[in-house]
Amino acid sequence: MSETRTTAPVFPPGRYGRRRSGRRRSVLPLLVLVAVLAVSLVVSLKLYQRFGQTDYDAQIVGWSEPTDKEMVIQFRVRVPAGQSASCTLRARDYDGFEVGRRTVVVTPPKGETDVEVKETVTTTKRGSVGDVLGCSPAA
Repeated sequence: MSETRTTAPVFPPGRYGRRRSGRRRSVLPLLVLVAVLAVSLVVSLKLYQRFGQTDYDAQIVGWSEPTDKEMVIQFRVRVPAGQSASCTLRARDYDGFEVGRRTVVVTPPKGETDVEVKETVTTTKRGSVGDVLGCSPAA
């Protein structure tokens, strides 16, 4: 009987890329990935605590017939008990461009958390829509 010997194939140099060695992979890229994910999570939580869900809820009720110089905006604000809110109001013209902006401080009466307010916003030209951009804790 004849015996067949097998030999490892010989590949032309540079044709099939580098051959893998039996070394283990480095753990450093995995550690860097875990560190980046942890930092991202911490930053996300801090930003959510600062800018996320808020106890200051504003809703537009309406606005009066505007003049060429001003618009009266009526809105309702929910504020935590014993606190004040700083609300930013905006007047826009028919095309949607901002024509006036004002920041007001709203303080509800003692023991109440909801307050309805009418405030005047000075405009550069005739406005058509009033907005409450948002409310935050008053400084």
